[in-house]
Amino acid sequence: MRTFQKTMISASLAIAALASPLAMTNARAAGTLTVALHQDPGNWDPIATFLVAWGAVGGQVFDGLIMRTPDMKLVPGLATKWEFLDKNSKIRFTLRPNVKFHNGEPFDAEAVKFTFDRLLGDEGKKGPQQSNYAAIDKVVVVNPLTVDMYLKSPDPVLLTKLAGYGAMIVPPKYIKEKGSEYFGMNPVGTGPFKFTEYKPKVSLSFARNPDYWGGAPKVDSLVYRFIAEPATQAAELQAGRVDVANQVPLAMLETLKKDPKLAVVSMDGPVALALRYNTSRGIMKDREVRKALIMAVDRDAIIKTILLGQAKPIASFQGELSFGYDPALKPLPFNPAQAKAMLAKAGVKPGTQVQLDFRGPDSNFREVSQAVAAYLQGVGIQVSLKPYETNVLLNDIIPNGKTGEMWQNQWGGWTFDYDNTAYSMYYTKQRWNPFDDDAKLNALLHTQRNSWDQAERQKTLREIGRYVADQALEMPLYSLNTVYGVNKRARNLALPADGRFRFVEATVE
Repeated sequence: MRTFQKTMISASLAIAALASPLAMTNARAAGTLTVALHQDPGNWDPIATFLVAWGAVGGQVFDGLIMRTPDMKLVPGLATKWEFLDKNSKIRFTLRPNVKFHNGEPFDAEAVKFTFDRLLGDEGKKGPQQSNYAAIDKVVVVNPLTVDMYLKSPDPVLLTKLAGYGAMIVPPKYIKEKGSEYFGMNPVGTGPFKFTEYKPKVSLSFARNPDYWGGAPKVDSLVYRFIAEPATQAAELQAGRVDVANQVPLAMLETLKKDPKLAVVSMDGPVALALRYNTSRGIMKDREVRKALIMAVDRDAIIKTILLGQAKPIASFQGELSFGYDPALKPLPFNPAQAKAMLAKAGVKPGTQVQLDFRGPDSNFREVSQAVAAYLQGVGIQVSLKPYETNVLLNDIIPNGKTGEMWQNQWGGWTFDYDNTAYSMYYTKQRWNPFDDDAKLNALLHTQRNSWDQAERQKTLREIGRYVADQALEMPLYSLNTVYGVNKRARNLALPADGRFRFVEATVE
């Protein structure tokens, strides 16, 4: 956490350098802030998503009971306070008074109950968020401004989860009248910006909410433009048609830095990348083969030459900011000679074919995939690269177990706790675990998830990391820096490491 705080301070200084005394003293500044986003999640219902791209938008239109600041602190949101009661089996929330949804409907205890009934019920089963809140038994209304949340089991990450994604509070009357499908295309929340227009694959627009309980935004409007290609994001940034780009080609960072109108902000981020293995077939059934493939790839060189140092190598599917990170766990060394010998011992013949599936629009990872293929060819493995449209890979190929022998898995780790990643990746029949069924791993995951004791959880999470590395269920690659390209006309952006924007104080010239 100390490292995270240090990077956030650096990021804050970088952002502060973009602020002028005039902007800092402006109570109100008109204008439109335009943000380039790499992906259109296609649905704005909080229970329908797991994507960082949704998180980059969700905080503008929705609020949770609890909120998280850019430096990761949990602060009151739609709840002004909360307390654990009855031996931590119940959380009592006191709600913020005089708050309304964008459609005029009042926010109250019934809205909170409706939100969690929906999330934990049949509607929630249709999306990926329900499992994150499995510890919640029910929400009971005490009075219009008080609710009790009863827990079936401990969840040491629950308060963080209540600050995002599936736990965002939604309007009961609006959803009952319009239906979930309409709500997903026309979101209504209590947040600082009101939805005005959604053009799928093109843009999403908002107007400031002048009645926002936390203070109205400074800008009049906010526009997200969906631009999948990082090079196009950079070009639009240079042309002044976007103010914030959330993905730019790393090769262009130095060029952007030299442009007097632009700035580059880089900080440690939560996103980790790995090549997951399809352990159900072919050579990937053999643990020693999986380890040999890891040792055949020089990940340090990939970080240096392709990612230009904007990442760190990892030994488990998490970065240094994650609770559960084990600094003693080191990546397997790059040793192609030993890898070749291990493959020969396992009976893998030179020329053996495997398929690597990846997100096609991700130009940086396309280069990484090509490098991995070249390294594996060096030990006799022929890799065919198969790009997919991102939503197809995430919503069809992986969950339905239709992958090749390896596939790109990129995980945001939004709770900054290894539980979220590890449970989703390794627990039997989870959405992101189409192949593995390991009773020991399930037991470890269950143990840490059902304890409030953070020291014991830290110990168990590290044991999970070591076990997964020993079983070589994936090829850990690196954790990425969070990098933004910014037009200096945009100020007071408070850019977060996890990409979950909230532009209440932002201004544009």
